[in-house]
Amino acid sequence: MGIPSASQQLAAQLAERYVGRSPQAAGSVLDLIGGTPLVRLSHIEPPGIEIWAKCEFCNPGGSVKDRPALQMVRDALADGRLTPDKTLIDATSGNTGVAYSLVGAALGIRVKLVMPANVSAARKQITSAYGTELVYSSEMEGSDGAIRMVRELVAADPARYFYPDQYSNESNPRAHYLGTGPEILALVGDRLTHFVAGVGTSGTVMGTGRRLREHRRPDGGRVTVVAVEPDDAFHGLEGLKHMASSIVPAIWRPDEAVDRILPMSTEEGWEVTELVKEREGLFIGHSAGANVAGALHLARELQQAGQTGCIVTVLCDRGDRYFVPLKWERRYEW
Repeated sequence: MGIPSASQQLAAQLAERYVGRSPQAAGSVLDLIGGTPLVRLSHIEPPGIEIWAKCEFCNPGGSVKDRPALQMVRDALADGRLTPDKTLIDATSGNTGVAYSLVGAALGIRVKLVMPANVSAARKQITSAYGTELVYSSEMEGSDGAIRMVRELVAADPARYFYPDQYSNESNPRAHYLGTGPEILALVGDRLTHFVAGVGTSGTVMGTGRRLREHRRPDGGRVTVVAVEPDDAFHGLEGLKHMASSIVPAIWRPDEAVDRILPMSTEEGWEVTELVKEREGLFIGHSAGANVAGALHLARELQQAGQTGCIVTVLCDRGDRYFVPLKWERRYEW
């Protein structure tokens, strides 16, 4: 027999890897939030180091923010802070707004959002397609301007609104403590050495970090939690916050869950976004690219120290969330 061609080798490789996924039945779109897969970044990880990425873009709203949005609404309905006569209002840079809109539509809750005027067109159009009312703050003030504006609106008419305040709401990290953390441990468990996530509201890294730091490997070691933060106030990593120049979220208490803060440049985050697309076939957003860049930093450090490791990071959303889509309208002219 001759040597198999490259295409034959690839076909054999794919055949070996194919595993049929069982279909899932759900009573509501909300039942599809969470349970996202881990994918190994085997084409970019250095030898001896495993890098895995949590595919949060597989949530029905397309991002990691589905988890805290649902948890905040669920907890507020349970304790009576959110009632049918109130409108849910919050500040968002986009993905949480999409998640609120999805949850609101599924539960019949009115939603109003304040977001910076320079948020991607995709996020504006997706949220408005759900029937969400949008108010735009100054693009020059970023997410902090949206926070200030939403506080003014709530103060002017407090009886009208339920203001979850994702930046201060403990249900935000709780969603990840109850969901994201245990899901990671269920798949990589005692191999896990590091977890990496960017800081926006900080819910992902705080909640997941708390749960993972409770875990002990058989060797007695614990998981090291690393937070990725933009290295400059004027950055292009949408969704992440440079804490020194921002309104610091009340839920951001790094001493409770974070071992290290890793500064990340916009350029590196964008470059790794391209690398992941070209080498792994994953078209992700720039905050996800920054997370993977942080994981690669750690992997290289471990490799240089002659150590092995298993690193998990988060793919917050897909790159197409940043495209300019067709406008959603009831009628089209052809």
